[in-house]
Amino acid sequence: MASVIESDELKVLNPLDDIEELVSTNDWPFERPRKDEMTVWVSGGWSTYQLWFLWRTEPDILYVSASFDVKVPKRRRADAHHLLSLVNERTWIGHFALSPSDDLVTFRYAQLLPKRAGVEGPFLESLIEIALTECERYFPAFQFVLWGGKTPPQAMAAALLETQGEA
Repeated sequence: MASVIESDELKVLNPLDDIEELVSTNDWPFERPRKDEMTVWVSGGWSTYQLWFLWRTEPDILYVSASFDVKVPKRRRADAHHLLSLVNERTWIGHFALSPSDDLVTFRYAQLLPKRAGVEGPFLESLIEIALTECERYFPAFQFVLWGGKTPPQAMAAALLETQGEA
């Protein structure tokens, strides 16, 4: 079996530095309390999403989460969990979870990054796009369940209804 030899020549760069540059270019508000953590706020079609990035070097993992501004009332937790199971069945990359500490619905995704000399902008853009696209896709379903009186299957059907043509 071949061994992996670490090289001093291969300097691992912090991907959050590249994300900060991307975020600044888009004029998105952000905070970077530590070198390995960043919070970004992005306005979408349905909500303002809070993206949280965390980078760990052993192993090199970039964690991305996106929360939308919807608190799940205690009385609706069972329906929210049912909806989460339906949503996660359709989600190919990442998953949605309900945070027990603050009752927020959050999309979560972790990407293993190989030792590298930097991460390309399009790669980082795609990570952000995945998180925002999944949130935008399923935000209405959570609204239908939490505030519209729909069952989780009804909410999924309504949220995923694709219109054709123009009115």
